[in-house]
This record gives sequence, C-alpha cells and structure tokens, in this order.
Amino acid sequence: MKTPELLAPAGNLEKLKMALIYGADAVYMGGKAFGLRAFGGNFDDNELREGVSLAHSLNKKAYVTVNIFPHNDDLVDLPDYIKYLAEISVDAAIVSDLGVFRLFRNIAPDIELHVSTQANNVNWSSVLAWQELGASRVVLARELSFREIARIRSQTQVELEAFVHGAMCISYSGRCLLSNYFTERDANRGACSQPCRWKYALVEEKRPGQYFPVEEDERGTYIFNSKDLCLVPHIPELVEAGVNSLKIEGRMKSVHYVATVAKVYREALDCFAADPDHFVMQPEWLEELNKVSHREYTTGFYFNKTTSDDQIYGSSSYTQTHDFIGLIKEYQPEKQMAVIEQRNHMKVGDEIEIAQPGQRNFTQRIERMYDAEGNEIIAAPHPQQIVAIPVREPVVPYGMLRRRIGEA
Repeated sequence: MKTPELLAPAGNLEKLKMALIYGADAVYMGGKAFGLRAFGGNFDDNELREGVSLAHSLNKKAYVTVNIFPHNDDLVDLPDYIKYLAEISVDAAIVSDLGVFRLFRNIAPDIELHVSTQANNVNWSSVLAWQELGASRVVLARELSFREIARIRSQTQVELEAFVHGAMCISYSGRCLLSNYFTERDANRGACSQPCRWKYALVEEKRPGQYFPVEEDERGTYIFNSKDLCLVPHIPELVEAGVNSLKIEGRMKSVHYVATVAKVYREALDCFAADPDHFVMQPEWLEELNKVSHREYTTGFYFNKTTSDDQIYGSSSYTQTHDFIGLIKEYQPEKQMAVIEQRNHMKVGDEIEIAQPGQRNFTQRIERMYDAEGNEIIAAPHPQQIVAIPVREPVVPYGMLRRRIGEA
C-alpha cells in the first residue's frame, strides 16, 4: 500500500513554507480571485509564482483553488488566469464547476484537474463521471463513511482525496446559502461570513425584539456549530479505504496551526509506512493537536452518521493549550543562541517549548534575552521584534517557540 499524500493549506507564502518544511507533500492555495476563501490572505500573481517555485524546489507540489461557482461576469477574466496558471506550472487546479472544468480543458489541457469537495461527490457513479471527463483526482464530500469510500475506490481508478483534519461545514459539502441570505456575502463565490458559528434564538412574529432560547441554556444556542474533524488515529482505515491524499483544512488558520498539524500527520504517516501492521496512535500526537486553536474533535461521518455528540451547542469558542510566541530565524552555534522573531509577548523567566520540523520538542526557561543590537533586555513586547536567547539544544530555522497558556 502506497503512503497517501499529505496535503496542507497555505493562506499565504509564510504558511506555505511552514507547511512544506513541517512535512506536507503538497499545498493548496488560492489566488486573489476565483477561490472560496476571499478573506484568507491569498496570493497575488507574483506570490503564486513564488509559491509554486518554492514547492517545486523542495520536490513537492502546489495546487491552486479555482473552485467558485462562477456567474457569467466571473468568466470574463478567467481565461487569462488559466493561462497564467499554466505558465507558472501549477501541479493541479481544484475546480467545482463543470463550466470551469471545460475552460481548463480547452485553454490549458496539460493542467491536472482536481474536483473540489464543493462538487458533492458522494457515490461511485459521479466520481466515475469526472474520471471519464478527464479529472485526475476527486475530493470526496465530507459526508462519506469509510465503507462508502471503499465502494467508490472499488469502482474507480481516479485519485481520491479526503479531508482528515479541521473545521466541518454545517452545509452539505460546503454548499451554504445562509451567508448570502443574512449578509449578501456569497459563500459559493468565496465570501462566506460563517453564520454557522453565530448564536441563535427564537423570535415570535408578534413579539419582535423578544428572544427565546432554542433550548434551556442561558448562554444561548449555537445550533449549527460542529466539532472539528480529527482522523490522526485512523490512518490505517484511510489507507485501507483507498484514499490517495489526506487533506488538512485551514487556509485561514495560523502559521502555528498549519505547522503543528502538518508535523503530527507527517509523523503518523511515517509511523504507518514503517510498520503498517503495528501502527499505534501515540498520545503525544493528540497533545500536540490540542496545543493549537481548535474546537473539540470528532471523526465526522467516517464511522456513522453524525449526532448531537458531534455538535457544540453552548459556545462557538475555540480552545488551545499553548500560545505561539516566536519563530526561529537562525541558530548561532558558537554562542548557543537562537535568533527569534517575536510573535507574541515574551519575557525573561518564561517557560517555553521549542517545536521544530522533523525533530523532537524540548522545553527550557528563557534565562536571558538580547535585542538586535546586542543589548540585554527583559521582555520583547513589540510585534515581530528580533531578539536572541540562549538555547540548551541546537535549533533550526522555522522552529516555533510556544508557551503554555496561563504561564505568561
């Protein structure tokens, strides 16, 4: 059995680089138009070129989302954009709409096409139809079980991609009309306002302004608020079902999130590849995933239909155990010093953890701190301030400094 690809989100160039360095085999990113994350940072044309080039320099792949459901006006500039994606040699475009698929086939037939989860593929016949049209991969709907995926695999040869970690959409495979209805921001054209995370109450027509809880809870009710998906314990089932690519959700998530989740799934996949018959979920993987911002975890639809246990009704808030406070820029071995770019307030005396790509984490105390001119200081309060601290072990660029929440 071939180890599946690990596919990570890239909301900007820094997240792209961190995802690849921390173990992703490929990244997916969006341009300034034609994608479903209008507020996710995204890449201008030059950044797209740089991102693709960086991925290729690391022998990894870069996919670009072109997965809106376009109206006629959206099609005016799309042909030139397709030509540009061909020019910069993207490895694949992720599309939802049959008309967009047709344009790619006519304008840039050499670009591989991945059919987005937005296309709602939940059966082998629809997946086979995309295969016959020339798609190289289908991103399966989130509403499928392992059993259903295995059936699709048995009837098709096209690559199958599945979400394994991150936020779940309350609407069927992301096809949501709530945002458009409430805020006139079209989720299917990239501008979702996330009304599934809002607090709701009941209002009776003849008593406007009087709000009644949907259930007996003084905090209100978050009736659409799903737990986050986490399948790291179930790598064997994913492989057995025939999934070729494991997709992490989160182009709008932080650098800390992208790097940490990519590292955990990389370690899990490598452990599986080394000894598939004796794969065991390691407790430290879940500990790592709890350090980043997330909701409670669920296995979604993979084992059975979801129930109220897969929803969070009392709050829409996230939880995490650690804050990301700094990014390692370089290591000075002669001084045993790490040069750090500050990402959150940090000071002498903080107990920190250092997480690095491909290496084990270690903890230490910040004993001393120096500014960029070499002056000793006691705190780094300024965003992206450059400081140096002694470290008890060698470190590498793009390592992350973390501090347990509550210990600042």
